[in-house]
Amino acid sequence: MSDIFTKLSAPFPGDRISWRLGSTNKEKTRGLALAYIDARDVMERLDQVVGPGNWQNRYPHANGKTVCEIGLRIGDDWVWKSDGAGDSDVEAEKGALSDAFKRAAVRWGIGRYLYDLASPWVEIEPFGKSFKIKDSEHVRLSQLLHGENKSKSSSSKAEPPKMQWPKDQKNPKEWQDAAKRFILILRNHTNIKAIDELIDDNAVILENIRGEISVNLANFIDTEIQKVITQFNSEAA
Repeated sequence: MSDIFTKLSAPFPGDRISWRLGSTNKEKTRGLALAYIDARDVMERLDQVVGPGNWQNRYPHANGKTVCEIGLRIGDDWVWKSDGAGDSDVEAEKGALSDAFKRAAVRWGIGRYLYDLASPWVEIEPFGKSFKIKDSEHVRLSQLLHGENKSKSSSSKAEPPKMQWPKDQKNPKEWQDAAKRFILILRNHTNIKAIDELIDDNAVILENIRGEISVNLANFIDTEIQKVITQFNSEAA
């Protein structure tokens, strides 16, 4: 089982990693670059590691969210892990299926390391009714990715980066994105001690969100934290 997880969680070649635009500044001149992989890369990884006939997925729904469950055949049994996603901005239903599939794959370690990558500020430009990362920034992003992968291969005991929160208290979109990222990082920890430590490390910020940013956002974070802890305990039982 541990050998399978190690193979599933191996970093992808740099040319398989794409970057999308996250939060932007008020002037819409710079934004955060977020690394991601395509659902097809996840399928290929599963095929390569466990074989096409030894994994499957299904899509139940829960509380208006699209949930994906990925099952692997381990010996004579099927072991399942799941996660969910709301509608994405592009092709809502198809996007939700793809996002849920990739999030469930992260439960198996596939692409999990991408959540630990730095999310650098990059220059952006108009693209239709939205914005995109400037083409000139992709060389720098590729170099950053190469450096991260090299670091991971040379030191498996590297400390995970600290959660980065916005400095501008008047930009609710940045805080919403940061809160979602915090929950994703929380979900990807593999033991309750690490979960507790992450919550403790960010306790002051979380309290500040309730008092200075948004009570609704603080309530959202509290609810998601409880979901993570409940799910972890149920999986550990």
